[in-house]
Amino acid sequence: MVGVCREGGKMKAMDSEQLREYGHQMVDFVADYYKTIENFPVLSQVQPGYLRELLPDSAPVHPEPLQDVLDDVKSKIFQGVTHWQSPGYYAYFPSNSSIAGFLGEMLSAGVNIVGFSWISCPAATELEVIVLDWLAKLLQLPHVFLSTGKGGGVIQGTASEAVLVALVAARDRMLKKVGKDSMGKLVVYSADQTHASMQKACQIAGIYPENIRILKTESSSEYALSPQVLSAAISQDVASGLIPLLLCATIGTTSSTAVDPLLALGKIAKSNGIWFHIDGAYAGSACICPEFRQYLDGVEEADSFCMNAHKWLLTNFDCSALWVRDRSALIESLSTYPEYLRNKASEANTVVDYKDWQIPLGRRFRSLKLWMVMRLYGQEGLQSYIRNHISLAKRFEELVLQDSRFEVITPRKFALLCFRLLPPANDETQCDKLNRELLEAVNSSGKMFISHTVLSGKYVLRLAVGAPLTEERHIDIAWQVLQEKATTLLKAYKNDIQIHSNGSV
Repeated sequence: MVGVCREGGKMKAMDSEQLREYGHQMVDFVADYYKTIENFPVLSQVQPGYLRELLPDSAPVHPEPLQDVLDDVKSKIFQGVTHWQSPGYYAYFPSNSSIAGFLGEMLSAGVNIVGFSWISCPAATELEVIVLDWLAKLLQLPHVFLSTGKGGGVIQGTASEAVLVALVAARDRMLKKVGKDSMGKLVVYSADQTHASMQKACQIAGIYPENIRILKTESSSEYALSPQVLSAAISQDVASGLIPLLLCATIGTTSSTAVDPLLALGKIAKSNGIWFHIDGAYAGSACICPEFRQYLDGVEEADSFCMNAHKWLLTNFDCSALWVRDRSALIESLSTYPEYLRNKASEANTVVDYKDWQIPLGRRFRSLKLWMVMRLYGQEGLQSYIRNHISLAKRFEELVLQDSRFEVITPRKFALLCFRLLPPANDETQCDKLNRELLEAVNSSGKMFISHTVLSGKYVLRLAVGAPLTEERHIDIAWQVLQEKATTLLKAYKNDIQIHSNGSV
């Protein structure tokens, strides 16, 4: 027995009436959090180690009231929270929460199954198969990626896990063909804009560091991977006796939402027997809108494709959808079948056992929240949600373009804008320092949180619209903060220039 009810009784491990009481209390608490979320600084302003000073050195011996715990959340935990769901959150990429996603998580926690195989929870497996077919159809993926084809979909935790299992499947398929002694010859290709998870996957999968090709992109192609650069790299490696293994292309890179030319890259990959993986973690969601589906052209050449429903499709973290052209490649690499997991359904090969499509054995009932999101919002609601964010980002872009003190670095494709503040007299030697200081100033204000990247050697600010509560007024507030902080910084810089100029006379 642990915990204490308000009436002084002990909290049971599980009891329907206590769950009802505390559940109502927790829902009210979370709802109040969202109601007041704009009162918190978006980026936590605490210093490292702050929490150790506020909490006891050891766990309590006796049960404590839930209200005391919630009070501590308010006074101690929340000050150390960076509020990803705040309407002023524009950093990195979004991680959407929604009512439907929250309800799905609640239901998943309520039934609390461990769905590693069909028999461990038939509904969890079958719902995942169905809901990923639904999403594949929204994205207009080729039939081969559906469960009724040779491939199918699976929910991974993140796109990092998705690219890892794809790489492991590609590695084992190739080694089966060329022999295990060729491990040191396998080469992986990606752009310098590809997410760092690709490099980590290579480290885990045993790809030799010297065989990881990070191909340079240029501003002239809006940082998309050049097919010519890829072909040249492959030709050089083949001539050196190496074995091209996998190519990772991206729809919506992290730095600037660049879109690689999938069709051209896919044809090169196919002609060289290379596994073609497409990372659509961010912008894949936008492709449910007909006007953005063009960015997925070429997916028919892919061996695997992933997108994060938890980024921009109103599905609470974590929920990364991965589809493969040939599910047997995953299963052959990742399957284990100890005696204690044997059962008639699996042995008859009539069911899906998702333990063989992922790294861990255990898995949560994640398909519930995606199913609820798709049902409670519908295709039209999800499309409208994405279009609204893109419209807000377009408004921000227009505001930036109207101020000659700022420069837009790359054309906006989705809901991310890369921009920077120009220094006085266009002194490039001061530009990076100026923008670092601007980033620090706006984030310290508590009114907004943005992040940065480096493109062609330039320090660039990133503003990604995507929080569920963001409205036009929040975009206007963000722009006002940026302008005010920019004005202050530029004035200080001009004063410094004047002082140095006077001193040199």
